Amino acid sequence: MNTELSEAASQAPDTVDLFRINVANATYEEFCNYLDYRIQNRLPGFIVTPNVDHVCMFHRNGRFHEAYERAFIAIPDGTPLMWSAKIFGTPLKQKLSGSDMVPALSEFAARKGYSVFFLGGHPGTAEKSAVALQEQYPGLQVAGVNCPPMGFDTDPKALQAVIDHLIKAKPDICFVALGAPKQEYFMSHYLDVTGIPASIGIGGSFDFVCGRTKRAPKWVQNSGFEWLWRLSMEPRRLWRRYLVDDLIFFHLFFNEIRTRVRGKILWFTR
Repeated sequence: MNTELSEAASQAPDTVDLFRINVANATYEEFCNYLDYRIQNRLPGFIVTPNVDHVCMFHRNGRFHEAYERAFIAIPDGTPLMWSAKIFGTPLKQKLSGSDMVPALSEFAARKGYSVFFLGGHPGTAEKSAVALQEQYPGLQVAGVNCPPMGFDTDPKALQAVIDHLIKAKPDICFVALGAPKQEYFMSHYLDVTGIPASIGIGGSFDFVCGRTKRAPKWVQNSGFEWLWRLSMEPRRLWRRYLVDDLIFFHLFFNEIRTRVRGKILWFTR
């Protein structure tokens, strides 16, 4: 990397205040340039992917809020956030969905010679995802795969075994598929211990990569109704999240509009 590019890449992308979260206003290329800089300099950190569900948890869960504040970057995951940013007058350059990041960052890692670690997911999905991505991106270095048992984070021995595995593997990128908010808690708490430059919470993305669950078609993703597709695929698991817990988003959205309008009125009346 030349000096000019290194200096530019060392600067974190500009952010947009979206529901009190500083969301990166960056293209995928800009995001990767910054990620490249952090990996080369072995700067420990993790990435969060705010979507509607995360925004709601951010406002009602203090521990989740604190974990989010420790992330070195928040990338916009979901069409509703892209729409919201545009309506608020602060449009974002590109949607960088967490589910898209698994194959995208695997391609990036293979191209740059970086290693990746697959943590979590349903039994067998991490291994199958690693194999599938190595086939898709020849040269991808898999530093390790670990699918800890349910409740491992409350079992000191099981938790330490996972941490030891990560420390020994020394990956450049770690896909953490523990589901929100557990994955954010884990990354935030063990950030300095593991020293991994780029951990990213990816929820159930291994299911999509290995074919366990079919992801919504692109037109559904772009329409903003991917949540409805996912609800139809797993109604028993997701009904409460989408139909109860995330209803607070409407309150946050209209409150944000009211606050911004009030701010503009006060500015014009000075």
